[in-house]
Amino acid sequence: MIYFKLPFDENLYSTDNNYDEKHIAFYPFEGLETDEHPGKIIEISPKDFDKLTFSGESLPKDENKFIAETKDDYLENLEKVIEVIKENQLPKLVYSRRKIFTEFREIDLKKSFENLCQSYPNAFRYIFINEKNAWMGAFSEVLGKFNKKTHSFETMSLAGTLPVSESWSEKEIEEQKPVTEYIRNILKNYSEEPEESTTYDHISGNIKHLRTDFKAKIKPEHLDEIIRQLHPTPAVCGIPKDFCKEKIRELEKFPRELYAGYIKIENEENIYYFVNLRCCKLYEDSIHIFVGGGITAQSNPEKEWRETELKSEAILKNLSIVR
Repeated sequence: MIYFKLPFDENLYSTDNNYDEKHIAFYPFEGLETDEHPGKIIEISPKDFDKLTFSGESLPKDENKFIAETKDDYLENLEKVIEVIKENQLPKLVYSRRKIFTEFREIDLKKSFENLCQSYPNAFRYIFINEKNAWMGAFSEVLGKFNKKTHSFETMSLAGTLPVSESWSEKEIEEQKPVTEYIRNILKNYSEEPEESTTYDHISGNIKHLRTDFKAKIKPEHLDEIIRQLHPTPAVCGIPKDFCKEKIRELEKFPRELYAGYIKIENEENIYYFVNLRCCKLYEDSIHIFVGGGITAQSNPEKEWRETELKSEAILKNLSIVR
C-alpha cells in the first residue's frame, strides 16, 4: 500500500489494483533496484481513509544489527571528510548518517503520517508498506516537474540549512552556489532560454534552506536524460559527482538505500520527480531516520552534528508512539 499528498495539495492519493499500470517508482541513491508501486493513481476520500487501519505489527523486524554512530564517531568521521575535501579541493561533499530510534513499544503509523502531512503542507508526503520495505517521509526538494502538455520543465537548487531564526553565513551561501551552477549548466544544453529566479529562503518546519528556481521548455524525449544528469545533484552528493559518490561509499557507515534517491510520480498532466530526503525506514521495533548535510572546507563538525539533529526532528516530532 502507498498513500501520498503532493505539495500544497491536501487531497490524498493511493493506487488501485490495476497491475498493468505503473505510475509510481522509488529510485535509490545508487540507482540500483527500483521499488515500484503498480496501479492507477486514485484519490482517497477522508472518510475512506478514516476507516483504514494499519499498525506497526504489519512491519518487519529490524534484522540489520546496525549500531548508529555516536556523536564522537560522527565528529571523528567528519574530520576525515573535511580532510578529503581539502586534499582534493572539492566545493562540497554530502555526508549522511542514520539515527536509529528504538525507544517505543508501538507506533501508530496512520497518526504519524497524518502528523507529517499537517506539519509540512509544502512538501511531498508519503507512507508505503510492501513485502520488501516500509518508508515514510516529507520533503520539499523537486528534482524535476514536467508538464506533458506545455513541455515546461521545472527544477530547483536547494541547499544550505540553518534554524529559521539564524542568519546565513558564507558557509551556507558557498554550499548552495555549486548546486545552482550545476543545474544551470545542464539546462543550457537542452533549452535556449532557461529561466532562473533570485535565491530566496525556503522554510521547512524548524529549518530553512537557500533556494533558486529554474524553468525551461524542453523536448519530451530529453526528459529521462536530464533526470539522469541531475541525479544525484550536488545537494545530496557533491561535486564532482562520480568522485563524491565513490567517497560516500568509502566514508559513510551505512548504505543510503532509498534515502537521497528520488520518487517518480506520473499523472495525466505532470511527471514529478521528488528527492527523498526527510525520510525514515520503518520496522516493528526500530525507526531508521536518514539525515545528512553538505560539507565544505569551512564546515564546523559540531555545527554539522546539530544540523543533522535538527533535520531528524522533522520525523521524530511527528511520530505517534507508545513508549
